[in-house]
Amino acid sequence: MAGWRDRWKAAFFGIAVVALAGGVAWALLGSSFFVVRSVRVTGGIPRGRVLAAAGIRPGTPLIRIDTAEVARRVERITQVQVARVTRSWPDAVVIWTRRRTAVFAVPAPGGYDLMDPFGVVLGTAARPPAGLVVLRTAGLPAARLRGSKAVYAAGLVVRELPGWLRAKVSAVRAPGAARVSLLLRGGATVVWGGPGQGAEKARELAILLPAGARYYDVSDPAAAVTGAAAGASG
Repeated sequence: MAGWRDRWKAAFFGIAVVALAGGVAWALLGSSFFVVRSVRVTGGIPRGRVLAAAGIRPGTPLIRIDTAEVARRVERITQVQVARVTRSWPDAVVIWTRRRTAVFAVPAPGGYDLMDPFGVVLGTAARPPAGLVVLRTAGLPAARLRGSKAVYAAGLVVRELPGWLRAKVSAVRAPGAARVSLLLRGGATVVWGGPGQGAEKARELAILLPAGARYYDVSDPAAAVTGAAAGASG
């Protein structure tokens, strides 16, 4: 008798588990309780552009939204640096975006390409806009700079410059990620090297600038040098 009751209890609990799982599956996939009713967009990208790129249909079961794929679609918008997509139960999707920001003005036929540190062109202008640094690229077209480690390094260098020094910079060269140079408005060249030790390099340069040299190398702030031209030290 006890064995029969045990088997009955096991069967009952088994049926209950199956029924519960079925109910959950129906609620998530087949009912109208947990479907997309709204999509919230945050960040500086126009909502309409994000929604068009995301391609989320209202009424889609929330569980079926592939958040990684939606994020990839949104990141195809040129102005989007990165996107994050999350489900917000019971009926919403949230799309967060970070907008790309131009740092460089790159000489181009007819004007300048406005470029972010990842080498992505965000627009054009007849003249370098205020706040952007001219990036000299030795004639390389903007299309070849996308994803460039040298451009990214130059962006980091510009970002770490103190305000007093950035105001003196007219242009930047970056033939390599560890070979960034600053061209100052008075005509002097500063070999900065790679990103890092920005405060130390700026401090050494502040000490050396009153000498009025045409060339400064602070790539190693512990052994900074000046000279009349590249390769001349004093």
